[in-house]
Amino acid sequence: MTEFSIDAARALAGPSWLVDRRVSAAEDFAAAVPPDVADEQWRYSAIREFDLAQFVPSPESCAAPALDFELDASAVVRTVNGRIVSVESTAEFSAAGAYAGPLTGSEQGPDLLGAVGSEAAGYFTILNDAFVADPVPIRGPGGGVGGEAAVYFPTRTDALVAARVVIRGPRGVVLHKPIVVTHHLSGSGAAAFPRLVVDVGADAQAEVHDHHTSDSGALLVCPLTELDVSPAGRLGYLNVQQLGSRTWQFASQLGRAGRDARLTVATAAFGGGYARTRSDVRLVGRGADCDLSALYFGDRRQGLDFRTYQDHVAADTTSNLLYKGVVSDESRSIYTGLIRVRPDARGTNAFQTNRNLKLGEDAWVESVPNLEIENNDVRCSHASAVGPVDAEQRFYLESRGVTTGEAERLIVAGFLSEVLETMPVKAMHGPLRSAIDAKLSRQRRSEEAAS
Repeated sequence: MTEFSIDAARALAGPSWLVDRRVSAAEDFAAAVPPDVADEQWRYSAIREFDLAQFVPSPESCAAPALDFELDASAVVRTVNGRIVSVESTAEFSAAGAYAGPLTGSEQGPDLLGAVGSEAAGYFTILNDAFVADPVPIRGPGGGVGGEAAVYFPTRTDALVAARVVIRGPRGVVLHKPIVVTHHLSGSGAAAFPRLVVDVGADAQAEVHDHHTSDSGALLVCPLTELDVSPAGRLGYLNVQQLGSRTWQFASQLGRAGRDARLTVATAAFGGGYARTRSDVRLVGRGADCDLSALYFGDRRQGLDFRTYQDHVAADTTSNLLYKGVVSDESRSIYTGLIRVRPDARGTNAFQTNRNLKLGEDAWVESVPNLEIENNDVRCSHASAVGPVDAEQRFYLESRGVTTGEAERLIVAGFLSEVLETMPVKAMHGPLRSAIDAKLSRQRRSEEAAS
């Protein structure tokens, strides 16, 4: 595949350290064995139907589409086809010493980019490393066009860092409004490799809303997100996926939490033809705490695939996972999760729950939670459930004059609200409820047309 060759990676523009990094990744990719359903981590997936040769690296970016939600944000970074098209920030954001925009040339850039991602490298994360867009500097905080964005808090010793989004700060710095990053993929047969790096300093606090959309054509997107939280830092990260119906997604969310840090990683998935998200979180500092949550709704012939890894490395760490989803028509969902407790991770508390509703006989769900425990002083549990809408709940509502369709809508909304209410960036809860309602309305129209 000449489009994804070593020479193609070498031809991309950028500073020498980034070119060298791309070439090294392209060499690794050329030697890598493509994933197959025979591999446990790709079991139940649609990987045999995927053909990378059908795609080419995305063309130059165009104007970003209008947002379908309003959010009071401290900064907004908008990208199309993996390249930045605009950057906006508030006066308060700038007055705090923060900056949003592409940055290059930093000595820290090579160390920061991939600092978390290298710990969980896979076939598509390597591909992202090889073809991530080239960084182009923007002069001034007002916006511009480039490839590597950064949002950071400077300290006297900090240099500017080259990464897609970076949040850095001295102790006690808090952003009260979220940072919004939007990614849109446009064209037909295009492949994009967005990169988002969030680096939260000690005692700093921030929320990031990461929004992914695409056109209706056949497309490929391989986003890679790195979330690094220093001791006592706090980060809330919300990923919303509303991709087009013919888009292939292979996403990786890689998190690391230091001593007494708190990390929240939330995902809301509604789109894509086949959309896979792998979430790895490593708790490397004593007392680190992480919540992982997801809500998802598949319809038609969608495939929504989730793989999670809760890796407890240090003592007295806690992780709590709650994934809840709905499938209708001929859609399918897959959940495979692993809690791993390392030998030195005494005092671990780790919990994993996956629950699913089936709204049709042809919908299909696979749920496989797992534990791997190497220390006896722990509290761990896992659970999964798959079933239809509770007939008694529906009858209760119908007996009080609620129509069947509205009863089902209320039950599904209530089922997913447990997850929704825990997600960061609370201003997005309304748009997410609207997305759920839109899925239910589409299902009802489909059922009415078939009857």
